[in-house]
Formats: sequence, structure tokens, C-alpha cells
Amino acid sequence: MRVVKIEEKMIYGISTRTKNEDEMNPQTAKIGAVWQKFDGTVDVDYKGGERVYGVYYNYESDANGEFDVLAGYETSNEKLESIKIETGKYLVFNKIYKENNDNSRVQAVIETWGEIWEYFSNENSQYKRAYKTDFEYYKNQNEIEIYISIQ
Repeated sequence: MRVVKIEEKMIYGISTRTKNEDEMNPQTAKIGAVWQKFDGTVDVDYKGGERVYGVYYNYESDANGEFDVLAGYETSNEKLESIKIETGKYLVFNKIYKENNDNSRVQAVIETWGEIWEYFSNENSQYKRAYKTDFEYYKNQNEIEIYISIQ
């Protein structure tokens, strides 16, 4: 983990509103469908350096409330929704996964969010979540960084 200061940036993509409780049940989960729709309708130029983001924002309260999630990228696209990643301090969690496939990527994301929830559930943790904008950054084919806004 490391703390970084992020300057605001716009992300363009497809979003949905959900809550963590719904994401634990395959019958009510929405995030996977948003990623499938994004991957199926948006051409991302990975070879040209474009990368994708999963942005979590518009929190109702905390980890128990509803929030919006947007699968997107930095390339301006008027056909897509847009969200601004807010300027601020972020705690970064990093995960490298060996295999470049959807199962490895999804498992890495799940494990990393588990580490995040465990860290912030500890009352003695050094940092507290701000619940502003959090985001997953898919750095390359085998690495993800998750940025959590902190107070």
C-alpha cells in the first residue's frame, strides 16, 4: 500500500447503481454485466496505451449503502456517460496476477477488495475511507491497482 495524491480526471463509460450486498449474489449482481456491456461496445486501444477503469462513486453512505460504478476509460466519448475522479489523497492497493484471463483478473479484483474491506474494518487502521471516488485501474494485462479515497 502507498498513499498518492491524484489530480481530477474524466472517465467515460457505462454505469449502474448497486450495493455490495447485491454483488454477493449472482442473481442480483450488476457489475459484471456493466463490464460485459463496456467490453462489447467500446473499442479500447490497449496497444496504443489506453487503459480501463472501474470507478465507484455517488456513495449513499458507506460500504453498506448503494453506490454507482462505471466501467470506462479516459478517451473522451460523447456517446458514453462521464464521471470525474476527484482530486484528493488515495490509498493504493496493488495486485499482480500471473495469468492473463478473465478468471485470474476477476479473482485478483475480488481478493484485493477483500484486503481493502479488511484494512478499513480495523478501527486502528491509519487511514479512513472518504467515500468520494474510488477506482480500479487496470495497469496492464497482469496488474491492477485499486485507489481508495481517504480522509
